[in-house]
Amino acid sequence: MLIALCPLLFTLTLLLSAQCSVLNAQTQRPMELEDLFRIKRVSDPQLSPDGKWVAFMITEVDKPNNKTNSDIWLIPSSGGEPKQLTNSPKHDRHPRWSPDGKWIAFESNRDGSFQIYLVNSSGGEAKQLTTISTEAIQPVWSPDGKNIAFVSAVFPEFSEKPFKESDALNKKKQEDRDNSKVKARIITKLLYRHWDSWVDDKRQHIFVVPADGGDPRNVTPGDRDAVPTSSTFSVGDDLDFSPDGKELAYTATPTPTREEAWSTNHDIYTVNLVTGERKQITTNAAADVFPRYAPDGKYLAYRAQVRPGFESDRWQLMLYEPSSGKVRSLSENFDSNIEAIVWSKNSKILYFDAEDKGNKPIWSVSTKGNDVKKVVDNAVNGDVNISSNGKMFVFSHQTLSRPVEIYTVSSDGKNLRQLTHVNDSLFSQIMFTEPEYVWYTGEENANVQTWILRPPMFDATKKYPLVFWVHGGPQGAFMNSWSYRWNAQLWAAQGYVLALPNPRGSTGFGQKFVDEISHDWGGKVFEDLMKGLEYMEKLPYIDTSRMAAAGASYGGYMMNWFQGHTDKFKTLVTHCGVYNFYSMYGTTEETWFDEWEHGIPWETPDFDKHSPHKYAANFKTPNLIIHNELDYRVPFSEGMQLFTTLQRKGIPSKLLYFPDEGHWVLKPQNSELWHKTVFEWLAKYLKPESTTTGGLR
Repeated sequence: MLIALCPLLFTLTLLLSAQCSVLNAQTQRPMELEDLFRIKRVSDPQLSPDGKWVAFMITEVDKPNNKTNSDIWLIPSSGGEPKQLTNSPKHDRHPRWSPDGKWIAFESNRDGSFQIYLVNSSGGEAKQLTTISTEAIQPVWSPDGKNIAFVSAVFPEFSEKPFKESDALNKKKQEDRDNSKVKARIITKLLYRHWDSWVDDKRQHIFVVPADGGDPRNVTPGDRDAVPTSSTFSVGDDLDFSPDGKELAYTATPTPTREEAWSTNHDIYTVNLVTGERKQITTNAAADVFPRYAPDGKYLAYRAQVRPGFESDRWQLMLYEPSSGKVRSLSENFDSNIEAIVWSKNSKILYFDAEDKGNKPIWSVSTKGNDVKKVVDNAVNGDVNISSNGKMFVFSHQTLSRPVEIYTVSSDGKNLRQLTHVNDSLFSQIMFTEPEYVWYTGEENANVQTWILRPPMFDATKKYPLVFWVHGGPQGAFMNSWSYRWNAQLWAAQGYVLALPNPRGSTGFGQKFVDEISHDWGGKVFEDLMKGLEYMEKLPYIDTSRMAAAGASYGGYMMNWFQGHTDKFKTLVTHCGVYNFYSMYGTTEETWFDEWEHGIPWETPDFDKHSPHKYAANFKTPNLIIHNELDYRVPFSEGMQLFTTLQRKGIPSKLLYFPDEGHWVLKPQNSELWHKTVFEWLAKYLKPESTTTGGLR
């Protein structure tokens, strides 16, 4: 479905936009790279039990020391000036209110390792609650305020012992490893490393500690994780206390543990905090996660998938009734993924966020089921909190033009109001461009959505170079959201028009659209992208002789596929992209992903049908490659193989290698080098007019 505008109206619209840009230019400037580090990053809003205050985090970048610092702030929910509650030089994060509103528990590494601290909500010095040698994160209060649950990674062989004994054994084993001259590892099963870290045979267990101090108790001992170890299966705190505080529900990872690298079968368990008895609630062969008790205790809600092995299957909202053992879906007819869920105080309605065609509204559904309704739309929203009277929501809100700030809205979706204004002063100096939301016709007449961003001070009478992005996942989407890694506003400020398409495989456009990329990575999705490029080429302000493409993860894969299948682009930028399906399968950690997407090498005849390495004879496009040593998802060998191939063929290419980064580049000075290298490489081949750029000053 193409957006239809008559040529005259289209031209007038662009001319008016250009005139407005000229006026804004008198007081504003294009975004520059340093702005990414100046922005204060707002996150994790938490509404107080009485509804009067919101605790939240502000993270600031300390570029000279190549780190970030997070602190906890408070702001009245009615509006007003925020006040800083904690002030350590390291990370104070994950604030959680006590039920009486007097205390806030949080995790901090202010004294070295991460531990749980408590701070009075009226101010004062924080006091340390835990001293566990294996660290403590993610505090969750019991409803009566007497206990706090937290997560710690321990050696499972000591987990059945009393705390003091087990903690001493954990500490000694870790110190012996750290101090040993021999750094070898003996590995006996898969999933021995994850994302950017070695697992080292540890397990993520849940502990419960008295809020007034004392020894914690491991309530999930044994050789099994009690919270998801993959972010794919987590949308927040993965455990919950029952309303009476006697029971705790949690998400256990796949069993038998030998199969956890290729199984997605997570299950919901409960543990009796008096007897220690554990009970398995779900028996679904796919993933069941994120349990949440209804305030009246009659139900336990959770998220679930249906297809085993498929991490991008549709997440449904399930309701378990403890009294009868019955389970039913509340969102069977809702064709999107349920994310974090929160109960209304009367236990009759659940609220959640879920993608919808590039945005992420807040939705509601009753316990009757299949009556999903939108509450808030037209942005990416999350972190929903509900006031005790049910009349107000507090949540995070972001767009392609603004990073996260905290908003409030009435429960009927009216009276939307921005609560925090943390970055207003900085943004008043910067000229942003509003993204254009369009549709085009993809392969097999599919409707494909894309975002278009034009440079600041855009002139409709000029021609601009195009940078064509491809998102990762591949089951993901370019959302109406802000990014500190790939920031569309910053790239547009370099003088480029950006296209951010959501082709086959993108989430938020129905599960059928998601499914159509599996076993077809270079098929319909490639045609969708090429038709999107054709759409962009027809725009009067695009210089078709100056086009580049860039992408990370699956987007990086598509850059490598572009190498063998199109000569449309002057250059390509590949960040942590898959190159060779065989080496990828043998070195990645979550093998369930590769097995669903491509099959098993020795069982699937066309396993490598869409592997870019097979088409190296066709490679000809100059290529910047970025890859990182600690990327265990798409290991560094993928980037090495691509670089070797390009160099051997004499194709202009450059490899930017980070030994201290994982799948993403997170350290501030590394991020600075990443951006400078990318922008210099693009300018070499696209040469945008210097008068339109604002990025590297």
